Amino acid sequence: MRILLHTVFLGLATAGLSPTWAAAGDCGDVVALVQQAYPKARKSSDGAALTLEPHISIPLTLPDGEMPFGLVCKIWPAHDGLLLVAVPLIDSAKSSDGGHVGDIELLVVDRKSLQVRQRLLQAGLANDDAIAIRKVEFDTGRYTLSPAVTAFGLRIELATHSQATPFAETGLRLYALAGDALRLVLGDLAVTGNGGEGDASCAGSFHSSQVSLAMSPAKHHGYHDITVVQRADTDEPLPDKNGECQSHPGKSVKRTYRLRYDGSRYPVPAALKAMEP
Repeated sequence: MRILLHTVFLGLATAGLSPTWAAAGDCGDVVALVQQAYPKARKSSDGAALTLEPHISIPLTLPDGEMPFGLVCKIWPAHDGLLLVAVPLIDSAKSSDGGHVGDIELLVVDRKSLQVRQRLLQAGLANDDAIAIRKVEFDTGRYTLSPAVTAFGLRIELATHSQATPFAETGLRLYALAGDALRLVLGDLAVTGNGGEGDASCAGSFHSSQVSLAMSPAKHHGYHDITVVQRADTDEPLPDKNGECQSHPGKSVKRTYRLRYDGSRYPVPAALKAMEP
């Protein structure tokens, strides 16, 4: 894990892009949806999941218990006849109380027929441990890569429970539907988070950053460049003479990056790279 942790805000207003995302609310009949995509799936005894032989489970909802992420669906505004679905495939034989082992399969589904148009398995994307997955959600902001191609985003939030060394970060991945293929075009860009080290009461050293994204007119290999402006901030709070915790922020630093499509993906600079699940 990097020592410098990121807090990032995805600011797209300057490009007319408004990031929107949702959890499981657009799934409708989740059992019918999953069984259409996985004909061999069977309901678990408690009804909270569907199981695939021999030991793969698909959580159907976002429960309050030990499984913080479940099936996630979002209508795609850029193609409103399509439904985006993120299916967690959890390996119950390898998972434990301390973490999960699993994949996430992305589906592009026809909303009327529930037929799967495209699917893409992302191996290991549901893996977590002490740094746990807290949320999985779609981002359907207008990521217009070219006149014919609009991407959608998948956000995965990771966090710990530590008060002395807090960590929370959300990574953004962008996927493009080009022809009959669904593919990853940008991976693990940090978009929200916070972290640092402290005494769990006041004193400490904390780091954050804020990032804005905008589509650039310039193109490489047919896709628009993405301009990224990063604002980095620090704070070293201390108690005053009365014992009240007082913030001591440092000077903000801004850096600008240009993400250029290389014909396969948008490479992400190390300073903007999110931690992989």
